Amino acid sequence: MNNQKKNVAIISLHNNISEIIELANSLGYTVLQEFIQHRKIPDVNFHIGSGKVDEIKEYIDDVSKDIHLIIVDGELKPSQWFALEKKLQVDVYDRIRLILAIFEERAERKEARLQVKLAQLQYERPFVRELIHRARAGEHPGLMAGGEYQVDDYYEMIKKQIKKIRGDLKKIRSDRELHRQTRQKSGFYLVSLAGYTNAGKSSLLNLLSKEKVKVEGRLFSTLSTTTRRIQNKIQRVKVPILLTDTVGFIENLPSWIVDAFHSTLEEIEVADVVVLILDGSEEKEIVEKKLEVSLNELQDLGVTATIVVVLNKIDLVGIEEADNLIHYLKQQDLLNNKLCIPISVKDEKNIDVLLENIYKSLPHMVKMTLKLPLNEKSQAFVSGLYKKTGVSHIEYNHHITVDIECNAKIRDKIQSKCEALQGSIV
Repeated sequence: MNNQKKNVAIISLHNNISEIIELANSLGYTVLQEFIQHRKIPDVNFHIGSGKVDEIKEYIDDVSKDIHLIIVDGELKPSQWFALEKKLQVDVYDRIRLILAIFEERAERKEARLQVKLAQLQYERPFVRELIHRARAGEHPGLMAGGEYQVDDYYEMIKKQIKKIRGDLKKIRSDRELHRQTRQKSGFYLVSLAGYTNAGKSSLLNLLSKEKVKVEGRLFSTLSTTTRRIQNKIQRVKVPILLTDTVGFIENLPSWIVDAFHSTLEEIEVADVVVLILDGSEEKEIVEKKLEVSLNELQDLGVTATIVVVLNKIDLVGIEEADNLIHYLKQQDLLNNKLCIPISVKDEKNIDVLLENIYKSLPHMVKMTLKLPLNEKSQAFVSGLYKKTGVSHIEYNHHITVDIECNAKIRDKIQSKCEALQGSIV
């Protein structure tokens, strides 16, 4: 849609429309009017009642309003979408189509663009089927995607494109798996940053990695994974950890959208530890809802790793209010013995506490003491240990004695190298 069309009206079946307004605002749209009709079950024809549709039509026809888009805070059936556009004579988006429009604007890398396109095509498919049905019934609907295709041709093109994009994403997924295996064989642990969109995941990545990944205060600014090594050091343990920033969660996304982003979300699924980040400055009921949505998403992804819950932005509320929020979340049975750490990325508060608990949560850590001959080859080997393990103590006498802590997956490799240098495991 042309982003110059900025004046919109919202239709909802409930009063809680703050999120849909935030979604609209993130695309630069201005919400001029909200139409609320309380219904437990959407109307089969228009999603809302015909009387409310007439009211909205009258509002749109007022030339002083200049409404370019109607946004429905819900998921429309193709027949409902067609009926609303025909009646109101303006473009109509439902919540899913609005989110996909945001995804399209945010997608920068090839993988993100492919994932967004796949989701858009899967969204469009039932709508195009409805257009085909209408056309064959003698009606002449417009085509939501525009272009030179007849609806029948466009539907066939959708099927071909979906097949091709899935193949391209499968190749990207395979390449990422190879990279992941190489990192794990090198002793790296994988920690994924997950959570509701706009909670501060990218900011935390930058702080821990000393990088400058783009951070924007808007929804879904991250659609592709970004992986960096943690640079902060804890004196007791210094094992190498790769931190991955992932696409943000949001409530009630259809399974086919989640599936389209599978190659990105699988970074969460295979992580050794998941850091689940929430905006701790929001109202407790909102934090509760977002925590519930995020935990459900992690469960659906099949996450079995330790989950560390983080309340970010406590600089805006204070530690006492953050502690009260943690107590409230425990009362709602949402934490279930999970660690919950209040932090401020902005003020770098409690970051050491977070890092220490991440390290404590890493699985399959082993401690080893190596005894090596004092020579040049051994010293070169020890230098490599600093990159792949946590060296807690080293002593030079007639031999080199090194105490390390490392990923169990590289224990045998270290032992073999040590023995090849005529050393031993003490």
